Amino acid sequence: MTLFNYEKTGLPGITYMHYPRTMSLKTETKKQTTPLIVPPFSIQANRQRNVIVEPFDSKKKSMTKPYPVGNTVFRRHYERGDFPIAMEFDQTGKKVAWKVNINEIDYAYYLPLFFNGLCEVEYPYSYFAQEGIKDLLFNGKKKVLPVIPQLILPIKNALNTKNRTIIAATLKILQVLVSNSESIGEALVPYYRQILPPLNLYKSLNVNTGAGIDYSQQKRENIGELVQETLEMLETYGGKDAFINIKYMIPTYESCIQN
Repeated sequence: MTLFNYEKTGLPGITYMHYPRTMSLKTETKKQTTPLIVPPFSIQANRQRNVIVEPFDSKKKSMTKPYPVGNTVFRRHYERGDFPIAMEFDQTGKKVAWKVNINEIDYAYYLPLFFNGLCEVEYPYSYFAQEGIKDLLFNGKKKVLPVIPQLILPIKNALNTKNRTIIAATLKILQVLVSNSESIGEALVPYYRQILPPLNLYKSLNVNTGAGIDYSQQKRENIGELVQETLEMLETYGGKDAFINIKYMIPTYESCIQN
């Protein structure tokens, strides 16, 4: 119901009618702003509600940051008992015991699975994968060459993990693979574009200890030296086209044969 106010005037019979004005009560509400994540020592860091975090990793650090390694195909097959292998201990230590004749094993099936285990860092998966590869390469030299195309993807995945332990183990296995026969070294040349690019990040990664002792050299865990050794072996066993392809992928590499 609307009430009107009438105001009498000095003239008889004349009045003014005033319409009511709607009064809106303005309630003061504080705007709730969500806190921002800001780097330290910035202008936004002076605000109370902002959250200060550590500086973000630089591009160089993020390029060498290791990727998380999940459950590999090799581990799943090992836990199911698909591999005819077991651990054997003797006076000299431990070794891989094969339950079947290793010369009768299907290399096209088992060798890629063992190479897939190069991404493992936990014991005993990493031990069985690396030692199993060495046994298969040593006992079946003629059977390895037809399986080379199936080994490229596991090698590439292991080098792309950016885990130094995995990379060191993969480079050592790659050296054993190349030195297994000259034909294998030449067969790897067309695949340099897939396996060599990750090595650019670690070619110059050598530990500078000054007058100290670098024990990683004795254990052959220095990534920079392992990369250099692997590239030289790829050039030595890869034939006449090996150096050109290595130089194309790693421009800082210098030939160990021509020099």
